[in-house]
Amino acid sequence: MSEDNSKSLVNLGGLSKPANTLVKKVSSAIGGIFEPWQITRVAKAKAKADLIQAQSEIEITALHRRAMGRFIEEEALQQQNMEKITEKAFPLLGEGSNPDAMEDDWVTNFFDKSRIISDEEMQSLWSSVLAGEANAPGTYSKRTVNFLSDLDMKDAELFQALCRFGWFVSKFTPLIFDSQDQIYNGLGINFNALTHLDSIGLIQFNNLAGFVRTGVGKKGMVFYCDRPLVLTMEKDVENQLPIGQVLLTKVGEELATVCKAHGVDGFEEYVKAKWAKYIQHEINPEQGSGGDT
Repeated sequence: MSEDNSKSLVNLGGLSKPANTLVKKVSSAIGGIFEPWQITRVAKAKAKADLIQAQSEIEITALHRRAMGRFIEEEALQQQNMEKITEKAFPLLGEGSNPDAMEDDWVTNFFDKSRIISDEEMQSLWSSVLAGEANAPGTYSKRTVNFLSDLDMKDAELFQALCRFGWFVSKFTPLIFDSQDQIYNGLGINFNALTHLDSIGLIQFNNLAGFVRTGVGKKGMVFYCDRPLVLTMEKDVENQLPIGQVLLTKVGEELATVCKAHGVDGFEEYVKAKWAKYIQHEINPEQGSGGDT
């Protein structure tokens, strides 16, 4: 066999403390992810082949050899996928990251589902979830991880497009006031797309009555792309604010936190028009605070 120069993905001494801790946590939970796969995986494959031969006292057939070859190749690819996902999580770790507090069962389930992910963009999504869980253990449920394993790239892109219309109104909420409006349709968000996202469990879509935020006080602040907007309601307490036709499910809320979605040109003005009666006169910063306009 020719010499293989593959090495462990990382040198623990060269990592930040949070990344170092994450490596140790992952390795502890699933068994030496950062050891060279030739040592851990091929040794297991050879041991299985030897066991077959010892137990059955027959020669390994060509069929057996092909099966073992496939097993080794699959294990190598899956090992590579797991290492890439973990490596991409390193830059996303905060200084206060606490990987030690991650549940072993969660980590084991995460890599059981993510090890077959080879698409670069989907790996980035998985690494964001891993880093998010390390930064704040308990952020992502096993249900969300399991859902993510069934999410294909097309659906991920559609959900990301939806999140571009998201405002923080107590919590992150895509504001879809009319699914037939061009501002949504231009990005692929229409009735059929929303119905599909509803059917797979990412949103609740109510095309008829829509949804409202209840219990809103006299004044409140909402945000779009970190830009604040002050709303002034009619009553002192118990107001209702229309928020459109879409609500995120629990899984949708968790996945929205890892969507890298930038804003949509003109959408802030579009929403202000919808909420016009709740918005007091805005002063142009270039104008003085007094005098005629």
